[in-house]
Amino acid sequence: MRLRTLLVSCALLAAASAHAEDGAKVAAKYNCLACHAVDHKIVGPSYHDVANKYRGQPGIEARLMKKVKEGGGGTWGTIAMPPQQIGDEDLKVIVKWILSQK
Repeated sequence: MRLRTLLVSCALLAAASAHAEDGAKVAAKYNCLACHAVDHKIVGPSYHDVANKYRGQPGIEARLMKKVKEGGGGTWGTIAMPPQQIGDEDLKVIVKWILSQK
């Protein structure tokens, strides 16, 4: 029983690690890291700050996806984020990755 628990735990950790790598790669693919960093503000907020602000809010993935697609400003300062043309599948990976930041 303990071996099974250990194997399941290892599989879950590997999946979480792969998800994090995928999110970072997809964000880099769309040049998101030109304006955002994981741990500090560049032009836009850090992903750490975004995750802390929105973590646990119902429906937040869909709301953030909409915000990225439509662009906007005022939430994090005076500089507006332009609308982004990212497919839903890739955008969902990016948003999940952002919200996973600690």
